[in-house]
Amino acid sequence: MPATSEVAATHLLQQLAEARQQSDALFAIVKPDSLYERPIAERHRIIFYVGHLEAFDWNLLHERVLGLKSFHPEFDHLFAFGIDPVDGGLPSDQPSQWPSIAAVREYVRKSRSILDEKLESALDSGEIGRDGFSLTTLLHVAIEHRLMHAETLAYMLHQLPLDRKIRQREPHDPSSPSLDHHSIEIPAGEATLGLARGKGAFGWDNEFDEHTVDVPVFAIDRYKVTSHQYLEFIAAGGYKNSTLWSAEDWNWKSQRGISHPAFWRRDGEQWLYRTMFNEIPLPLEWPVYVSQAEAKAYAKWVGKSLPTEAEWQRAAYGTAQGEERLYPWGSDAPSPEFGNFDFARWSPAPVNAYPAGQNAFGVQGMLGNGWEWTSTEFGPYAGFEPFPFYRGYSADFFDGKHFVMRGGSARTASSMLRRTFRNWFQAHYQFMYTGFRCVSR
Repeated sequence: MPATSEVAATHLLQQLAEARQQSDALFAIVKPDSLYERPIAERHRIIFYVGHLEAFDWNLLHERVLGLKSFHPEFDHLFAFGIDPVDGGLPSDQPSQWPSIAAVREYVRKSRSILDEKLESALDSGEIGRDGFSLTTLLHVAIEHRLMHAETLAYMLHQLPLDRKIRQREPHDPSSPSLDHHSIEIPAGEATLGLARGKGAFGWDNEFDEHTVDVPVFAIDRYKVTSHQYLEFIAAGGYKNSTLWSAEDWNWKSQRGISHPAFWRRDGEQWLYRTMFNEIPLPLEWPVYVSQAEAKAYAKWVGKSLPTEAEWQRAAYGTAQGEERLYPWGSDAPSPEFGNFDFARWSPAPVNAYPAGQNAFGVQGMLGNGWEWTSTEFGPYAGFEPFPFYRGYSADFFDGKHFVMRGGSARTASSMLRRTFRNWFQAHYQFMYTGFRCVSR
């Protein structure tokens, strides 16, 4: 096969370096004596993720692609896989069971050094790969895997006590003027979902194959649901009204004692919002971040529902004329004027802060400022084929308990703002930067 062009190879290696900078910067906000904490009960301790990102890259590339022998098989295995327990199963390991910080950081340093030296020469000499996939594809996998963790680790570190983090400056926008929370009608039309094979574009296994879906007319909220709107749901007794919740969701909420969003705290008569580094009075025009179970209950309370994945796609990228846009705002690449994404900030912005990013129908904020729940179970498109080198990436979550999220948050890398990217989480997980908007049909 022809060698990767020098420009393309340099760009890929630069992307990898930048992704490492993002993950390194995230770990750097944790005070060293807190790296063995577990801020979210369902997840590994922080120290696991320090090693995991390098173990993933090493396990993906070292032997079958680059012909390298393992220098630390124990760590290759220990840091190989994250967890996403369902049905209440929680990890019970202790800090003493994990290696020292110094040992993990040496593993990080050495694996990067060895891979970098070999990758540069491999890209210069020709396209080698694994399981029929080119080295450039595998590098895209490594880069985006790390960038995904740069976001999901932010969810975890958000829950770490404030005094265990090294604070950074968090600029916040002033309050937004009064919003007109009307719905916008989306005419019937087709939504194109997924990527076409053979066109050379990178996508994860669950993004294939491309197909179209006929979407009947529906109306969708112009903005994401705000904290102000959600406060009305709480004040109306939404968390106490079992008729708004499915039996499973009600049991989960009741057993966990959940009565408000995970990012909120009641202080006397005032609600506070917990940002990454501070607690501030609740910004009323920020999008509310909740689990899918909470989003569904709110939607039922207002007599609406969550959009399907196809409806969300039609609203985000469609036009009245039938053509589909590359991004909601058009074909221009993502930039700060269009939305709150690509690690631009730690916190949300008011839901109407980026009018330049509105779509063809006038709906605002569909990329960035918080993922958006859909009602669609996460599952394969027709023609799905798991990555042979990462079979569990998607298929392990085709279980009826995970649901598709679309859009992106302030901590979503720009490469994953593509029209076909799909995210997913359990319906009862509260800690993501995920909001929602409602539809009526």
